[in-house]
Amino acid sequence: MTALVTLRNVTKSYVRGKQKVEVLHGVDLNIETGEFLALMGPSGSGKTTLLNLVAGLDQPSSGEVLVAGDRIDQLSRGNLSDWRARHIGFIFQFYNLLPVLTAEANVEVPLLLTDLPKSERRRRVQIALELVGLADRARHKPNELSGGQQQRVAIARAIVSDPTLLVCDEPTGDLDRQSAEEIMNLLKALNQSHNKTIVMVTHDPRAAEYATRELHLDKGRLTNDARRAA
Repeated sequence: MTALVTLRNVTKSYVRGKQKVEVLHGVDLNIETGEFLALMGPSGSGKTTLLNLVAGLDQPSSGEVLVAGDRIDQLSRGNLSDWRARHIGFIFQFYNLLPVLTAEANVEVPLLLTDLPKSERRRRVQIALELVGLADRARHKPNELSGGQQQRVAIARAIVSDPTLLVCDEPTGDLDRQSAEEIMNLLKALNQSHNKTIVMVTHDPRAAEYATRELHLDKGRLTNDARRAA
């Protein structure tokens, strides 16, 4: 396999008042194409910071971040925004759906930034909703859907533009156990059947079991690397 994501000696720190807070310390990491990586660790360990660097939402204090062949740590803010639109699909804990829009309209949002004709946008939205098992809920608004269904809409929105990488921040954190298992089975299917590369931050060991590799962060350092059979 080929490394889709490479971090080389990455550090990240913030200044709070007169104090410098170091979050990541010399992180080296390769994520292969087609991998499903779970990032675990206690609160404050740097998991979300690392996820944000991989997704181009933040930039390191030092070191290199390469994703899909691009040194994204060197991109300007405007170019980074364009890069994210092409390469990254986001899945969040609290769905971030627009309440006034239907499921299909929410899924279509990323495509409105492209020059695709309306007919092609609709075709892609339909395919994405079918993949997550919600074609029959296309005209429903978020308040007419369960939490699990809302997260499925969010996943459809994340994959509708066929991104290079899916980044998931606690995707089951707001769900009951049954809904969480359904979402994790869906992510596993996207990884195995559609070869989607996934990086997921989670506190839930049961969610992490669906990944093909598990990494732990402790005080900004990677502490182990456990691989599982696919």
